[in-house]
Amino acid sequence: MNESNCVDIAREKVNLETSKIAWQELQRFFASGTAVFVASPLDLVDVAYQFSIDNKDQVAQWLQNKQIALVSDQQALEWLEADSEVWAVVVKPWILVQK
Repeated sequence: MNESNCVDIAREKVNLETSKIAWQELQRFFASGTAVFVASPLDLVDVAYQFSIDNKDQVAQWLQNKQIALVSDQQALEWLEADSEVWAVVVKPWILVQK
């Protein structure tokens, strides 16, 4: 199996593990500081894949550009009050969420 196939399989695995979920169900992750907000211009699957391969340079760039960040208290409260659903994927120890 070549490297391209391995990348495709890894990305597909992340894609299959991504789902829509009520924000209320993710409160424990928020409380533990492991819920990461992914800005909507970014592809959630791509971000999760980069986390999964530990691409620190790319993650640092997104952090610096404020395209990803820990879910803020304000976001969490707004989503809870609105009974929002978010797209989510787990990349241990993080859970990445996108509205």
